[in-house]
Amino acid sequence: MIDRPRYRAAVEPYINMPLVKILAGVRRSGKSTILRMIMDGLERQGVDRARLLHYSFDSLAYADLKSAAEFYRMIAARIANVPGRAYLFLDEVQEMPEWEHVVNSLMVDFDVDIYATGSNSRLLASEISTYLTGRYVSIPVYPLSFEEFLDFKRARGATVLSPREELPDFLRRGGFPVTNINDMSDDQAYRIISDIYSSVVLKDIVQKNDIRKPELLERIVRFAFDNAGKTFSAKRIADYLKSQQRELGVETVYNYLSFLEKAFLLYRCSRFDLRGKEILKTQEKFYLVDTALRPALLGSDPLSAAALLENIVYLELKRRGFDVYVGKLGTREIDFVAERQGARLYVQVAREISQTDTEQREYGNLLTLRDGYPKYVLRTDAFSEGAHEGVRSMHVADFLLADDWG
Repeated sequence: MIDRPRYRAAVEPYINMPLVKILAGVRRSGKSTILRMIMDGLERQGVDRARLLHYSFDSLAYADLKSAAEFYRMIAARIANVPGRAYLFLDEVQEMPEWEHVVNSLMVDFDVDIYATGSNSRLLASEISTYLTGRYVSIPVYPLSFEEFLDFKRARGATVLSPREELPDFLRRGGFPVTNINDMSDDQAYRIISDIYSSVVLKDIVQKNDIRKPELLERIVRFAFDNAGKTFSAKRIADYLKSQQRELGVETVYNYLSFLEKAFLLYRCSRFDLRGKEILKTQEKFYLVDTALRPALLGSDPLSAAALLENIVYLELKRRGFDVYVGKLGTREIDFVAERQGARLYVQVAREISQTDTEQREYGNLLTLRDGYPKYVLRTDAFSEGAHEGVRSMHVADFLLADDWG
């Protein structure tokens, strides 16, 4: 079990607090392992293992639980036999009926500290507020960051080159832990990633939403993956499907995109009007939860490298707790406007800057901003260091590994 200290650090301040700790993220992103890390940490602190109660609801052992009352009685009976405070770990809790009602009742009735994981953002949707308002904290879990990717390589004894040399491998192979715990070929990794994708689509989208035309969902997925990092609308997808002799209404397309978001396969990045100070609801961008999904499903394409670089920067900003938008400044666009607790960061991502017009676009867009927030142009070419009129140029790999970006 390879440590992921950032998630342990995110959870530890809430241990023994009367809050449900919810770890939410795409399937196979490492949530179950993080639960085990928390359990091991509690045991090292002197908590008896008998007080650590773990349930994995992906198991068929719980398939016959049909009601919230059965769910509650099963766990309550076990907690009642625990001396002192019980620590309850519920893996893939969204599989259980009315889980939020059960969890709330357990918190009321027993001395229990609860941790849960789930693979659907409905865990955090408005319906849970009925029972858990102010009584939970959500901690998003993503596939491996670039730093974790390097840590996993070292842990399995692989040769680790310089971060700049390793970046293309990370871009291509992605960060699902299961494909990074052992050495394997790209083909082997992509087969596993394709299976993860199929499981997410079947369990968390098709079955849960009673989708009757999964082949159209598949076409939407492929369109979204192929256009990651580009602005597009539900109407554009509907028009695309129509051109393929496949009819699907705009509202249905929008719903399908929403299902992909809730299953954490896609992340929506809205545009932010920097002059009007408002979030725009049109021409949004979508990013993949892991860059390896694209080659695993669509095949390798060298022309996609720039978009995937943008994708990994977006994910790193999200991992560090930023709200991320596409910046609109008149007719200009800023790749990312990232905000967190009153701080702001502007980021442009460019694979290489080799022509004057490209340089003027990447730096010029940022130079029009006259505030004092940090501004970055991220590159992968040989001239990726330095600063120009307050705009810092930085290699993408160095940015991903930086402690902070102030």
